[in-house]
Amino acid sequence: MKHLSILGDDDDDPMLSAVNLVDVFLVLVVALLAAVGASSASDASAVRRAGQPDMELVVREHGREVRFKGAGGASAGDGVRAGVAYRLADGSVVYVPEPEASGTAR
Repeated sequence: MKHLSILGDDDDDPMLSAVNLVDVFLVLVVALLAAVGASSASDASAVRRAGQPDMELVVREHGREVRFKGAGGASAGDGVRAGVAYRLADGSVVYVPEPEASGTAR
């Protein structure tokens, strides 16, 4: 009598299916890493000439490059003080808003 086998002689090892699962998971991990790398590379920022009076901040958003240039001095403009921020000993920052003046119109 002939022995009819559905499985071939090479398919007797149960570790072959485990090796195939490892290959599938390896492909999934590489695909996820590629997706994370592509999404984080699209929005990036860089500081050029840091600490110099002509310092420049370059921000890349959605494939478009936006440049912010410093004026070489302290910032100035119209506005009101909104509050005070304190850094605690553990490194956390606490913001304390200014009490609103009763006579100001907003």
